[in-house]
Amino acid sequence: MPKNPTLTAPQRDALLKTLKTRFEHNTKRHANLAWTEVQARLEVRADKLKSLAEMEETGGEPDVVGQDKKTGEFIFFDCAPESPTGRRSVCFDRAGLESRKGNAPPADTAIDMATAMGIELLTEAEYRELQTLGEFDLKTSSWVQTPARIRQLGGALFCDRRYDTVFTYHNGAQSYYAARGFRGVLKV
Repeated sequence: MPKNPTLTAPQRDALLKTLKTRFEHNTKRHANLAWTEVQARLEVRADKLKSLAEMEETGGEPDVVGQDKKTGEFIFFDCAPESPTGRRSVCFDRAGLESRKGNAPPADTAIDMATAMGIELLTEAEYRELQTLGEFDLKTSSWVQTPARIRQLGGALFCDRRYDTVFTYHNGAQSYYAARGFRGVLKV
């Protein structure tokens, strides 16, 4: 992830160009939304641009998927075909990581990475919404926000798409796999 707290002007311009190109090539994801409105909001929110840059750098391919009707915020999801490559092989959260016994632990957790990036993990409902916009995670899986009761019992949820169906599964929060990462959501 980028280490500087803000983007340089060339980094900002390159990111906006990438986001605009993706926006224009995937109009099904955001029918009736205009790039000029999205860009205007992004240009005054350097903190959100930084988060989007980190989503992009870790392989998320963020794109606008809607607009919050109450707040007017634009909603970005990670839209990479598979779980972002720079966010795989992670436990669900810090407690899961610290509870690992035996094998070498992963370097990070989904929750810690998302927090550091200024984003949140998709909820199960958001993950299912993403799947209406295309086919994602055909070979990988993604951790999603987990209800407190499940987490208190040591579990965590993840989703994927197999057999033209979106599945939600459970695993111990301490588990990690090379093909499991997480997808994020950011509101701007």
